[in-house]
Amino acid sequence: MTERVFKRKIYEKMLHWKQEENGETALLIEGARRIGKSTVVRQFAENEYKSFIMIDFSYASEEEFSLFNDMSNLDYFFTRLKALEGKPLYERDSVIVFDEVQLQPLARQAIKRLVADGRYDYIETGSLISIQKNVENILIPSEEESISMYPMDYEEFRWAMGDTESIGLLREALMKRRGFGDAVNRKLMRDFRLYMLVGGMPQAVNKYLDTLDLSQVDRVKRSIIRLYQKDFHKLDPSDKAQAIFMAAPSELHKNSSRFQVTTVVENIRPESTFELINLMQESKTVNVAYHVDDPNVGMELSANKSAYKIYLNDTGLFVTLAFWDKAFTENVIYQKLLSDSLEANLGYVYENVVAQMLAAADNKLFYYTFLNESRHRYEIDFLLSRSNKLCPIEVKSAGYNTHASLDAFCEKFSHRIRDRYLVYTKDLRQDGETLRIPVYMVGLL
Repeated sequence: MTERVFKRKIYEKMLHWKQEENGETALLIEGARRIGKSTVVRQFAENEYKSFIMIDFSYASEEEFSLFNDMSNLDYFFTRLKALEGKPLYERDSVIVFDEVQLQPLARQAIKRLVADGRYDYIETGSLISIQKNVENILIPSEEESISMYPMDYEEFRWAMGDTESIGLLREALMKRRGFGDAVNRKLMRDFRLYMLVGGMPQAVNKYLDTLDLSQVDRVKRSIIRLYQKDFHKLDPSDKAQAIFMAAPSELHKNSSRFQVTTVVENIRPESTFELINLMQESKTVNVAYHVDDPNVGMELSANKSAYKIYLNDTGLFVTLAFWDKAFTENVIYQKLLSDSLEANLGYVYENVVAQMLAAADNKLFYYTFLNESRHRYEIDFLLSRSNKLCPIEVKSAGYNTHASLDAFCEKFSHRIRDRYLVYTKDLRQDGETLRIPVYMVGLL
């Protein structure tokens, strides 16, 4: 398989850290496994420094692990490090990378002394970096600047496909609130559905570019899901977290107002549920949307931690998991999804990709449900806070023009509304006070 290094937006954030911090903090990049953390860090180290040393603690030797047992003499520490790695280090022009640092907590603890020493820059990468059992016996350094990394967003995916123009045109169209016409929209939706199917995991994107075969891409995604299953088992041998993760598509498909954890794991205590959801969020494998009891700009203040929905961090993985009962997701299913001709209601797939796009743009996820006088339930799928106002979002899986939930919500909270969006599969259109936007524009909101 061809090894490609994809352009990632986090690179610019890393560059900003290097220029602004000038060694005064270490950079901690957190994210799920297989999203490309190590690749982008290696690329950054090669391009932006005269030399670098990268210790991958998932493969490190005993000698490399033992380096951090005694940090009392940093001169001796650096002498041993350079001898072990066979690489020179240059003051203020070298970076030392601790890859998968959660596997060696003492390396993370050493950051405080190493940053204070000031000779070199430091970058850490990790998954499940803050799980209590990994750090209970160490001092967490305050000299860390943390950045979350996600699977490739839609713009990064288009770059990987060799398209550097489309997103700029979408951004301009959204700003001017002017659509492209139905014919162009159909083409743009086909492009976007490919992203939904392949997903943003670099390994899956790489396999698609090599083979153009979606069934082979599916096998790659299954291997990633199995890796996540093993990780969850290590952290939670009861396999309750794994069961919740695997049930995410089916629970969304029920169109319930919340994830019904007791239908997935019997006799689970509320405090155990809270711990498991926190563990899953720490793993960055899922995005969790919490219900807000009082939708306002300070949504965190009224977030109901017992009412939530769980989305996968990558919709490509979500699609594979939705058809997990098959030996592999048959190519015919992919082709029907790609052409939007699969008979099943795909609203839950579109809801997942909207959650993924909003989270990748650094939005926290919240939703809201309420009953009218006749006990009909309305639901706002996502709520964004902009300035001192709210932007409600209703998601449709097709070209529906109705938006009853959105209308009812905006009437109920009219003084709190800034912009209102219906996300669907048709062209951009203004519909009174509602902006109907195609799903491929969500990341630009």
